[in-house]
Amino acid sequence: MFSQLGHLPMDFLLIVAAVILASLGFIAGRLKAETFAFAGEERTHSRPNSHGYYVLMWALVPAVTILLAYVAFAEPLSKAWLRRELPAGFSVLSRGELASYLDAVARAAHIKGLVTGEHVFDTVTTRYDEILGTVNLATLGLVAVLSGVSLAWARARLGPRFRARVHVESGLEWFLFLCAALAIATTVGIVASLVFESMRFFAVVPATDFLFGTEWNAQTNAAFGALPLFFGTFMISFFAMLVAAPVGLYAAIYLSEYAGAKVRAVVKPILEVLAGIPTVVYGFFALLVIAPAVRAGALWLNTSLVEWGLAHGPVFAAQPTSALAAGLVMGIMVIPFVSSLSDDVISAVPQSLRDGAYAVGATKSEAVRQIVLPAALPGIIAALLLAVSRAIGETMIVVMAAGHRARISPDPTSDLTTITVQIVALLTGESEFDSPKTLSAFALGLVLFLVTLVFNLVALGVVRRFREKYE
Repeated sequence: MFSQLGHLPMDFLLIVAAVILASLGFIAGRLKAETFAFAGEERTHSRPNSHGYYVLMWALVPAVTILLAYVAFAEPLSKAWLRRELPAGFSVLSRGELASYLDAVARAAHIKGLVTGEHVFDTVTTRYDEILGTVNLATLGLVAVLSGVSLAWARARLGPRFRARVHVESGLEWFLFLCAALAIATTVGIVASLVFESMRFFAVVPATDFLFGTEWNAQTNAAFGALPLFFGTFMISFFAMLVAAPVGLYAAIYLSEYAGAKVRAVVKPILEVLAGIPTVVYGFFALLVIAPAVRAGALWLNTSLVEWGLAHGPVFAAQPTSALAAGLVMGIMVIPFVSSLSDDVISAVPQSLRDGAYAVGATKSEAVRQIVLPAALPGIIAALLLAVSRAIGETMIVVMAAGHRARISPDPTSDLTTITVQIVALLTGESEFDSPKTLSAFALGLVLFLVTLVFNLVALGVVRRFREKYE
């Protein structure tokens, strides 16, 4: 019985149990509230639905709490239980090897009917299956008991003068607060993990060598100078903004100031579709179309410059993958961020400012240049900075179209790499989380986080500093 429970989708079962208990709680609370009217009570503080929601809330709290605890602790608890029962022969394994072995056992246990043919492994897997079934059964029982007790206690509190509506609203406030706190706690956890692992890396590699070194060869733990990665990241982002900034801004001006309602209804959704295209598709487009075109153009320029006597040899590297190709396609991808945000900001400028400009004889273009754009400038700058943050964090396009070589080269047709590409390369495959190679990925992530944070703070500062308030 326990082993069969080990194969059941417990997360789903706990959710179903929570829904059933919540429904029963609502029905029980509402039915009891309706008895007040039949008992001759002329006035009650809250409606029957409020009483039902109150009991529902208290029936749901234990179930949701246990569900979250199960997701977080069921597998570690089962592994710890199994570890205590392992024979003495497993003591020869290191801590990391034992953890990998138990992970393999857990994966095998979730595949029903799997037999590997290794007697010891199959035996351990069967025992883990039994332990997990016991934990599942205990969890279901705990949900039933605690939620049932909570439901009965909440129902017993109901009465004609009971302030059920006030308690329900207070419970909703606590729920919203917990959601906000969860988001903040997630951010704090991300930052704390980056900082902790980065400090471990900087204990081995000096921060100055990491930030200002010009040689990067982390795969062999030979060199950790990240300056080439910073150069490649900002160079590709620069090319991306050369495309996204003018195209996105001019598109926003056209849509908000010149386009008719029918044209706007067609063009704006088409532009925003660009934001929904998977980045791997952009990567294919960059690799198969843009990169060959950039290389062909660079080769033509090399030949032309030599023929015209302006150069004695090739000027451009003309690599099959290049920073320029990745930047151009990344710029296309970022256009919707600039156009949509800028369009919203420009549209928010009061019409009275435009009418005033027209009243003194300004043309349409003069009103846009001298009145509308200055008024919307803080929001436009914020949109551009947010687009830069998005471009800096892009990975797939760079992996497919820019190359993997960490170097500093002003030639846009040469292959470069970025911070995000190296993070993926360092954390792909089997890696030890105590080696400088792996820890350097966290240091890169911390730098990337700080850079994007600075851009976002600058954007918010610009908006607050120059924001105009209109009546």
